[in-house]
Amino acid sequence: MNLRESFDVPVPTIILAEGEFGKLGGKTANGVLMHSEVFDAKAIVDSETAGQSPSTVLGNPNTPDIPIVESVIDALDVVPEVEALVIGVAPAGGRLPETWIDDIENAITAGCDVVSGLHVFLSDDNHWASLADKHGVRIFDVRKPPVSNNLRVGDGSVDKIDATVVLTLGTDCAVGKRTTTFELYKAAREAGRNPGWIATGQTGIMVGAHQGVVVDRVPADFTAGIVEDMVTTVAQDHDLIFVEGQASLTHRAYSSVTLGVLHGSWPDAVVLADDPNRTQRTHFDRYSIDGVEKEKQLIETLSDATVAAISTWGTPDVERARYGLPAVNVYEEDGPAELLDAVETALGVHA
Repeated sequence: MNLRESFDVPVPTIILAEGEFGKLGGKTANGVLMHSEVFDAKAIVDSETAGQSPSTVLGNPNTPDIPIVESVIDALDVVPEVEALVIGVAPAGGRLPETWIDDIENAITAGCDVVSGLHVFLSDDNHWASLADKHGVRIFDVRKPPVSNNLRVGDGSVDKIDATVVLTLGTDCAVGKRTTTFELYKAAREAGRNPGWIATGQTGIMVGAHQGVVVDRVPADFTAGIVEDMVTTVAQDHDLIFVEGQASLTHRAYSSVTLGVLHGSWPDAVVLADDPNRTQRTHFDRYSIDGVEKEKQLIETLSDATVAAISTWGTPDVERARYGLPAVNVYEEDGPAELLDAVETALGVHA
């Protein structure tokens, strides 16, 4: 999926982040607000933080200064020119909360396209499909997998592309893989390269990846093949490709997805995202994190890639000394450019 092809960007947008803005559960809403090249956020719906500033909620002074309101009706009163509603939270259990129904209906009635990251597909529901058709708007379910006749196993066709591939992996879930991927892409573009990037999760698709599939909705046998197809497609127009990874190779719950992305993209280099202060896995407290060294060993054993650098939430100097690898915090002012330089040095590429 490439949402850039479906909209006249940037699209004035309301972000629905009810109950989760600024929290881990609202990371899609947070990512769209901060990074999207498709959706220009004009208001956020979250009754818990309504009236506050986004910079206060996210603890980031660089956050766009837009209103946080209690409902879509309130948002439409403030910014009536909006054209889309992005549902930036996917509640546990996959159901659409009943308290969100009015907000979504009001957005559709006002002529807004709906871009949903929910586990349930609104476009497959007669109520939502009929309402959207009545008001001439579209529903995009970004989690919906490709149709089955477009799925295939990996066949190594990615080896034939004339482009450099950089994959971002991690030591756990939610350690900044998508953010790191986007920041590398942006730094490469600003440096005059010809980069493209690929999303493997819903937030990246909404942010504006050149190709994207939510790979945790793809049958395991076909993960590598769908990633190969995306890399091959993006390589037609770009010679430096950044791929967002998922989870980690040492994660007992999700490692099959990680390995499928690694083998499907078959990268030249890997950037490893790590939170050095985390010892237990997110949502899996019974599992300890194996760490950078184990992850690096597995990546370089299971692929031909070199682990080029660490994208860290910690202190870069400490991580460099600990692991003997370039380590950069992409949230620091020159972090993305420094990380790109480390990757290109490892690849033997110079501007």
